[in-house]
Amino acid sequence: MTPGKNTRAKQVHLPSRNRRSYRIALLLLAAGSVVFLVIYLSLVHPGRDRETQNTQVSHDGVARSLDSTTQRGWLARAQAVSRKFHGVYTPCWEGAYGAMGDALLFSASHDSSLLRFHLVDYPLQRMCEGTWVDDRAWVCLAELMWWRVTGGTDMGLVMDAVKRYQEARRQGRFSRHEGFWSWYNWPPGANVGERIFTNTSMNQMVTVACRLYEATANKRFLKDALLAWNEDKRHPGIEKTWYLGEGRWSGRPGQAAFGKELPWEGTGYCSVAAALYRVTGETRYRDIAVQTAKRILDPTTGWVDSEDYYQLRMDGSGAFVHFLLDAYDIAPDALADIQGKIEKMLQHVWTNHHGAATVTLHRVEDHGIRNGWNPRGGEDGYGVGEIGTVHAQGEAARAFGAFVYYRFHYRSAGNQD
Repeated sequence: MTPGKNTRAKQVHLPSRNRRSYRIALLLLAAGSVVFLVIYLSLVHPGRDRETQNTQVSHDGVARSLDSTTQRGWLARAQAVSRKFHGVYTPCWEGAYGAMGDALLFSASHDSSLLRFHLVDYPLQRMCEGTWVDDRAWVCLAELMWWRVTGGTDMGLVMDAVKRYQEARRQGRFSRHEGFWSWYNWPPGANVGERIFTNTSMNQMVTVACRLYEATANKRFLKDALLAWNEDKRHPGIEKTWYLGEGRWSGRPGQAAFGKELPWEGTGYCSVAAALYRVTGETRYRDIAVQTAKRILDPTTGWVDSEDYYQLRMDGSGAFVHFLLDAYDIAPDALADIQGKIEKMLQHVWTNHHGAATVTLHRVEDHGIRNGWNPRGGEDGYGVGEIGTVHAQGEAARAFGAFVYYRFHYRSAGNQD
């Protein structure tokens, strides 16, 4: 028959008794086919019809059988933390913490409600400017992460991040205020009654610059990022100012939220160095990220617990987890133990230090998470003892979302998305 013509297949008319026998035969044939298929699958693919195992490719490219019951458990935990975060959400820098975690959780779960929350109900472009430079950095990073996990098509997210970046630069916050290139909360002369300082958080704008370069190919962003990290003819950059080698960083002390140059003992520079490695391919950036992550997670340095690996001294545990996983992202072979250590960290939080915590880490009735994760309290930082507030829950959503993403996306060595 010629394609496109209105034709009708010839029908075969059978006597009623034969039609009944014919239908019975078809039903028996279909039932037999299903039985055969089930038997075949059970012989050729044992356990495929059960939900207790799942095979994925590990970071070293080796097929690995994973307990999908455990995977679903972690996914359910991350979703519970995220739901609580949505209930206390505010559209500013604290909300940006959780927005980053939700972007990674969306990539792992494909839960459209997460996308609707951040791109429709509460569009990221409407987030407040914030006061300090790091406020803008977190918002920009949230926008750029959502741009990436949704396929890199919504350039409105990128353009808004560009606008925020350029405005901070126009205000003079990218300058030589203390003899090196860095990002500051306010430029000199600003009548704000606050101390002017720089730290790891402000310098996340270098990470923003790298990601803007990836998104736009505008070399000015790359030039800014390299200038902030590397010295020029007159001024040292981040590496020369603070990095001592072998994962060690040294900076001026102070209260963690208002003056300390290296909160998390420099772990935040794992993200910055990883971003620079992605855009340049220079191994020295990867080496610094790897060495920093390894050192900070070595209990002999005194920063993390020797069994459960939670940080002992500061708030910002969600950021701490995310920084470490950014390092893992570019060096999964060298940092193969990070996922296991972070899993112990989060298990410690979820179980309230296996039932022994003297402060509440996980409020079971609503899945509110404490901002600091030391089971005895006493950390330094901003709102350390808060539980389930937008600040604390945003940090928690960031940590749980990032962990689930990397647990569900085992990578081949060198593979980056």
